[in-house]
Amino acid sequence: MNKKAKVYGYGFFIYDILGKFIPICEKRNDISRANEYKEKRETLKKSLNTSGWDGRWFKRAYMDNGEPLGSIENEECRIDSISQSWGVISNAADNDKKYISMEALENHLIDKENGIIKLLDPPFNKTKLEPGYIKAYLPGVRENGGQYTHAALWSIIAFTKLGLAEKAVEYYKIINPIEHSKTKEAANKYKAEPYVIAADIYGANNLLGRGGWTWYTGSSSWFCKVGIEHILGLNVQNEILTLQPCIPKEWKEYSIRYKYENSIYNIKVKNPNSKNVGVENFILNGEEIKEKQIKLEKNGIYEVEIII
Repeated sequence: MNKKAKVYGYGFFIYDILGKFIPICEKRNDISRANEYKEKRETLKKSLNTSGWDGRWFKRAYMDNGEPLGSIENEECRIDSISQSWGVISNAADNDKKYISMEALENHLIDKENGIIKLLDPPFNKTKLEPGYIKAYLPGVRENGGQYTHAALWSIIAFTKLGLAEKAVEYYKIINPIEHSKTKEAANKYKAEPYVIAADIYGANNLLGRGGWTWYTGSSSWFCKVGIEHILGLNVQNEILTLQPCIPKEWKEYSIRYKYENSIYNIKVKNPNSKNVGVENFILNGEEIKEKQIKLEKNGIYEVEIII
């Protein structure tokens, strides 16, 4: 079909996935494949940071006809959320571009007044470009200029990756449906349940702020993951527990009770020096752990103290 479109969000995804497969290949002694993936990552990174960079943010795509999308050149869909977030999450973006692009995301896509983190802006309306089914939605509805909650949560992960804890927690609260239902006026505007995550929130005209597609959105699991793993910092992989909080400076202490098999881990995180990130001490049952991680045991009760 001679399709020539490029989607930069996918490029960041692929960069991230290849990076995760490299150690798997090395563990299987498939060194040639590992080296191939390393080379592909380098090529991708160069392309993403050159042809994908629009001066203040990353483009969304190039269409089959060579026209850009998610560019300052566009009257509609001038900026897209996913390319900015995944440039940071994947670590493919050059360091300076990470901060510049996330600042652009914040300035153009986060509507604090109405509690919306938009997927893109301005919405598709009269463009002759054919970006897919998204164009069939009215301007401001669902992905077309409204909040697509998966992408909104990815932007919060990106803020934690940059250590911008205050921003991450502020925008995390925006996703919480109870924040859209604190008053009768707010609830009448939101028109969705205050106790389940909405897949999308409309972003324009008389539908502004209305929640949609509740109960069966995968973004609910992302909401949980972002809070536990990226803000509170609790991660478990291959029976190894680590804690890397990204929290507001005003948070002085919090605790987590983690159950693994038949064991209980009582975790207390302390922040005496009002920091956002960085674990200084990792203490297990009174003993300092230099590696700042622990191998999980299947039985017993364990006391963990983290000082940041």
